[in-house]
Amino acid sequence: MSNGRAVEDGTAEHATCSPGPAAAADAELVVPASGGGPDEPPDEYDHLLAALGRTEEQDQRISVHEAGHAICARVLGHGVGGVTINPDPIRGYEGLCWDVGHAEAYSEGRGDASDVRAVISPMMPKAGEDRRPVADVFGNVYAKCIEFVAGRAAERLLMEGEPCEPIDDLRQARELTLLICSSDEAIETFLAHCDIVARDLLAPHGDVLIVLSTVLRIKRTLDGSEIDEIISDVVTRKAMAIERRRRAEWRKSELVAERFRAACDHASGS
Repeated sequence: MSNGRAVEDGTAEHATCSPGPAAAADAELVVPASGGGPDEPPDEYDHLLAALGRTEEQDQRISVHEAGHAICARVLGHGVGGVTINPDPIRGYEGLCWDVGHAEAYSEGRGDASDVRAVISPMMPKAGEDRRPVADVFGNVYAKCIEFVAGRAAERLLMEGEPCEPIDDLRQARELTLLICSSDEAIETFLAHCDIVARDLLAPHGDVLIVLSTVLRIKRTLDGSEIDEIISDVVTRKAMAIERRRRAEWRKSELVAERFRAACDHASGS
């Protein structure tokens, strides 16, 4: 989730590529944050996947999807409350990324984009009325819709094949888009634009996406501070690697210059 402003408060991005009805079986095995992962003994991870009714590819795809939501939110400067790839058969999601006010919003019965639209829609200007007073609503809808489609964009960046349709992500994105668009054609065009923006935002951070999705498969659930720590660590390591290469190239240039200078001195001495 991005932040606690009115347009975004409480909405959550779901991974909706269902691995099948067996996902609900033995669901209590996946509630702990350290419920298995690719670095654990194969039989333990296989047991977890069997309990979830997932293949390894499906588990990886869901982790990439949810990591995409979280990274896009942070790139846009929005806070993330947490992310999980543990399914919830009751709420009907396979993975979830939520903002800081997600739990409170759900407890107050306003945890869906449709609830947000129902509250804000009567306040939106009619045809011919000044839209400047609600410019922040337009901006927030735009940013939030980019976050909603970022899961699919992340899958397209890292996974082979076309992702299955993220039903709930698109449903909630369309709910918010109805605040600023008045036709189906306008909604689809707007969301297609958001798809491209999400891809462009995530593309420079493929390394962060790989690391975060991998850790997520191991830990199963991460809170906002853990997500920020992982992102910071990857960014720091990348910056250090770039600086080491820069210094190595500079030293190489110095050595070339010294040899050239030595050659010139030798030639002038002869």
